[in-house]
Amino acid sequence: MATASSPIAAPAAARAGEGDMRLAFLGLAVVLIVAPFFVYPVFLMKALCFALYACAFNILLGYVGLLSFGHAAFLGMAGYVSAHSAKVWGFPPELAILTGTAAGAALGAAMGALAIRSKGIYFANITLALAQMVFFFCLQAKFTGGEDGIQSVPRGRFLRVLDLRDDMAMYAVVATLFFCAFLLIYRIVHSPFGQVLKAVRENEPRAISLGYKAERYKLAAFVLSATLAGLAGAMKAIVFQLASLTDVSWQMSGEAVLMTLVGGVGTIFGPAVGAIVIVAMQNYLAELGAWVTVIQGVIFVLCVLAFRRGIVGTLIDAVAKRRG
Repeated sequence: MATASSPIAAPAAARAGEGDMRLAFLGLAVVLIVAPFFVYPVFLMKALCFALYACAFNILLGYVGLLSFGHAAFLGMAGYVSAHSAKVWGFPPELAILTGTAAGAALGAAMGALAIRSKGIYFANITLALAQMVFFFCLQAKFTGGEDGIQSVPRGRFLRVLDLRDDMAMYAVVATLFFCAFLLIYRIVHSPFGQVLKAVRENEPRAISLGYKAERYKLAAFVLSATLAGLAGAMKAIVFQLASLTDVSWQMSGEAVLMTLVGGVGTIFGPAVGAIVIVAMQNYLAELGAWVTVIQGVIFVLCVLAFRRGIVGTLIDAVAKRRG
């Protein structure tokens, strides 16, 4: 009889895991299609933008082990560039989103080159300092509109076909881009590149001894994370027709950490679930005012104390124990 560690059981377990992920992605696709008929599309678009933002952050924290306090810089700067290119330069929405995403990638390459050699709390502090520089740049630069931001950003027509002034059409674009980005993240994590990132996270000196250029891999992961965070910010600017200082503030970097920890660090679906939970709380508990922050803090403490693997991580462990 084959045990869980036998050569026969291992491939069977791998096939079962792949089957579970296929079902999970199929379920996600169904939910994305059905959701706007039951939930306000604008709320869903906000949740998806932040879900992508948290998933992008999770690439760095969950699979490389680097805690960044500067991810709002990519979200916010991409939003500004996307909004400016759509409103001032007259770019169509698809090109405006692409331009904003490229700005996030470029900023990620610049910040990553400066920060990636440091580790632990030093890396976190450097990313925070660089992000604050970006914040003050956005505050002073003329094209950002300062404290007023960039308002009344036109949504336009996507590929000259879909009129994005219709919320359902806008949702279709956001949901499609989110789903494609989500698949890309899954592919990255489960590729040979992703395996090297995990090896660097677990034991960087050993990975270096095996011949891997750890800093290059970490920089590549940083740029990928910044690019996807930029995509989230670019979409958000078009959806809400606004780019403001809120998205580039240090509090927004804290939101990424909170969403990822609540959902589950190092899991594929965890950050997205955490983002949806946090956005839903902010939306439906808005009447409580400042108490929303207190409630978020309580939930965060409970997750750290009782669900150290986050919502999704705890569920995965529970299913694994039941099967085992």
